[in-house]
Amino acid sequence: MICQKVRAKMPEMLLAPEGVGAEAREHLKGCAECARELRELEATMAALDAWPAPEVSPWFDGRLQARLREERAAAPAGWLERVRARMKFGERVSLRPLAAAALALTIAVGGGIYEGFTAPQPVATPTQSASPVIRDLQSLDENSQVFQELNSLDQDTGSNSGAAANNSL
Repeated sequence: MICQKVRAKMPEMLLAPEGVGAEAREHLKGCAECARELRELEATMAALDAWPAPEVSPWFDGRLQARLREERAAAPAGWLERVRARMKFGERVSLRPLAAAALALTIAVGGGIYEGFTAPQPVATPTQSASPVIRDLQSLDENSQVFQELNSLDQDTGSNSGAAANNSL
């Protein structure tokens, strides 16, 4: 028999040993680990039987009931205490609709805020009253690649004109 099954039957072996099958008793004779665990369990039960339970005061029940009445009759300190007292002592109110409404509101507000952050920002377009020259200059200011190309063209033409002047001499 498997040790795990015998360990599950050990409380029955302590309380009603005749109710346990012969197979479990045979396993205990052959398995030192299970036999040791049964002896330890017997020693624990014997120690618990020897332990005296404390006596309860004869006025315990009366004082407990009076204290409970006082707590129920006392007005809660604030709104949070009133809510807590209603949840603790009042009728059971289902909070699922309230929780669902709070979750829906949270999702709606969070989605609105997220949409505000991810919405494409409007691009500033030049006004129609500006002249074409001003619009061209503004587009050149925004495009640094054009400046680089113009600078490289200026350098190429400057070096070509210097070479042509040297050849003519």
